[in-house]
Amino acid sequence: MHTFAKGLAGLTALGAAGLAYSVAEAHRYTLRRITVPVGGAPSVKVLHLSDLHLTPRHRGRVAWVQSLAALKPDLVVVTGDFLAHQQAVPVVMDALDPLLDVPGLFVLGSNDYFAPTPVQPWKYLRGPSTMDEDRPELPWGDLIKGLTAAGWHDLSNMRSTLEVAGQEWDVRGVDDPHIERDRYELVAGEFDAGAALRLGVAHAPYLRILDAMTNDGADLILAGHTHGGQLCVPGIGALVTNCDLDTSRAKGLSRHPAEDAAGAFMHVSAGLGTSPYAPVRFACPPEATLLTLTGAA
Repeated sequence: MHTFAKGLAGLTALGAAGLAYSVAEAHRYTLRRITVPVGGAPSVKVLHLSDLHLTPRHRGRVAWVQSLAALKPDLVVVTGDFLAHQQAVPVVMDALDPLLDVPGLFVLGSNDYFAPTPVQPWKYLRGPSTMDEDRPELPWGDLIKGLTAAGWHDLSNMRSTLEVAGQEWDVRGVDDPHIERDRYELVAGEFDAGAALRLGVAHAPYLRILDAMTNDGADLILAGHTHGGQLCVPGIGALVTNCDLDTSRAKGLSRHPAEDAAGAFMHVSAGLGTSPYAPVRFACPPEATLLTLTGAA
């Protein structure tokens, strides 16, 4: 019995240490730098942000995002889930303020539309989460108004032509596929073959959207939503993606389709935040990514 008690105490201490580490890691903001051989000219810098999940309490996260303006990107792309609180729109605008003079693109995620609720981790691990219809609505309209008034482009089920660093880009995006707000048919069709870059944007990297954008000729697709798995196993990686994307591509740069060396490049951001009800990360620190597009190889 004494041995059992010692073992139980050891497991309890190990669990407590793991939890403490996971809480601390959720605040270990990390900048990743990746070179991508796409685009019509070298050294175009794209700052990819995702899943900020901001509340009025996140002053450290706000300050860190503000500091990214020192990177002097040519374009900022935010792939959704800005909000996690009814009063978060001014917090988001404050965080992004130093970047709003830079051209920007964005789409929304499910957590921009609906307030977070307590989560049951075992359900998350079973597969893609479902939307509780009783969740209060967030002020996503005010978010769109603020960002578009600053000159950023809302790509939720929209397409556009954008000048970036003197180049003409053909860009399109969809509203959040995770809650089936995507309407790709509204933006479908071949990308402009003459554009310096053909860019697709989505919050959640569901295969139906990745397939459609790739088939239409996308060079690069940006997404978020997965949190990189959020709770990962060292040496193994993500256990879930919260969508139908395979776990081997839960974060970082890959190709789509995965086995096609000539497919579109895809970058999935592990994001900067978490649900306020699950403020932990393990072996998956919060991140922003600076993508340097070097021109087609």
